Amino acid sequence: MAFSMRQPFRLTSTLGIASKAILKPTTPIRAFHSSKPAANFFTSRTTAPVSTLAKARNAFRSSRTYMQQPVAPANNGTLLQKLAVGGAMVGGTLIAINLVFNRETREDGGMPPFERAYLNDTFMHTGLGIGIIGLSARAMFQSGFTYRLMATNPWVVMIGGLALSIGTMMGTRAVEPTNYIPKYGLWAAFNVTQGALLAPLLFMAPPALIARAGLYTLAMMGSIAFVGATAKQEKYLYLGGPLLAGVAIVAVSGFAPLVLPATAIRTLAFTENIWLYGGLAVFGGFTLYDVQKILMHARLAEQGRIAKDPVNESISLELDFLNIFIRMVQILMMQQGRRK
Repeated sequence: MAFSMRQPFRLTSTLGIASKAILKPTTPIRAFHSSKPAANFFTSRTTAPVSTLAKARNAFRSSRTYMQQPVAPANNGTLLQKLAVGGAMVGGTLIAINLVFNRETREDGGMPPFERAYLNDTFMHTGLGIGIIGLSARAMFQSGFTYRLMATNPWVVMIGGLALSIGTMMGTRAVEPTNYIPKYGLWAAFNVTQGALLAPLLFMAPPALIARAGLYTLAMMGSIAFVGATAKQEKYLYLGGPLLAGVAIVAVSGFAPLVLPATAIRTLAFTENIWLYGGLAVFGGFTLYDVQKILMHARLAEQGRIAKDPVNESISLELDFLNIFIRMVQILMMQQGRRK
């Protein structure tokens, strides 16, 4: 249970920081990379009214500016080149991770059919859950629902979003898999709450960068999941304790900008690197752990010791995906900011 509750806390802290930029747009923001805007000599006689969505986008982009920069326009390339780069990235990641982590393969001659079926069923629910999260986040972003809520009362969004996320997750896990309607209803509600907590990220990054981050996340998680599925049985189950300690370190580093002064530039940069790159390593390890845990549960379900529940299994993989995806987005934004 502790492994599944690691995503809502991080997203609500991001919402809290972004809400300060909405409610107090004239207050100074903690930043050391921001530059003074240049005054325009020639100005237009007519100015277009600023929409609510544009205000929300500017407010979220201006938050945590010590690590974010205006995104430079992406280089235009042909579709064939982009597909070739994406295919090379996926293949290279798969080979590299397989060579590093998968030196001990399964000794039972391959994955049994019941394990393969259970794993495929879990992956199918994981994909459906991520689709619900993405659609709900985009719908809330386009309608301005998240901005209006945070402009009204950010504490309602933080506390309410955290309570709904944890509550729906615990409710989903508590319901028996034979009760399809309440099980899938709570599971869908959990995914919608994750989409609401993820929606502010769409204000900060352009769609092209979001798509790239999603591709990189799929490549990373797909490669690690393949390694976990083909590795020796229970090889990575011992990682549970160290990974939980790593999550605690990453979480503490994520709250550093709230307590450290703006003059602690090096410390802020160091903690940000821990949160980004350390988080990638930690949640990549959680993907290995979760995949082998799913296979262990498949064997227990085949023996009749537990009930088959791919919905509960998919929640852990969804949270791993979201944590890796958020870090991928911020890393790409930092890289494009440096290029500019």
